[in-house]
Amino acid sequence: MFENKKQRVVSVSIFAKRMLVFIGLAILLICIALAIGIAGYHWVAGFDWIDSLLNASMILGGMGPVNPLPDVTAKVFASFYALFSGLVFIAVMGIVLTPVVHRLLHKFHVED
Repeated sequence: MFENKKQRVVSVSIFAKRMLVFIGLAILLICIALAIGIAGYHWVAGFDWIDSLLNASMILGGMGPVNPLPDVTAKVFASFYALFSGLVFIAVMGIVLTPVVHRLLHKFHVED
């Protein structure tokens, strides 16, 4: 998928397409993580679907839960989901920045 150091740096249009692919992968990962949170809040905490969406979105976005959690099981789920959300954030940033960092490093190491 990426060119090696003996190849030239790809054109801006190819780089833009590559960025769109990686942004698409990041969005897919965010959607999967959000679906896990929505399902967990709905079935574990007993929230309705819209409150589950709100709480999962707020935790995934780093803001914290909105509704009070009803029991210990829901609090344990929210704790693990918050840790999971932090890892998802790191993964999403890695996915989105991979083509940028590769292009930058490639420009320094390309052989003329």
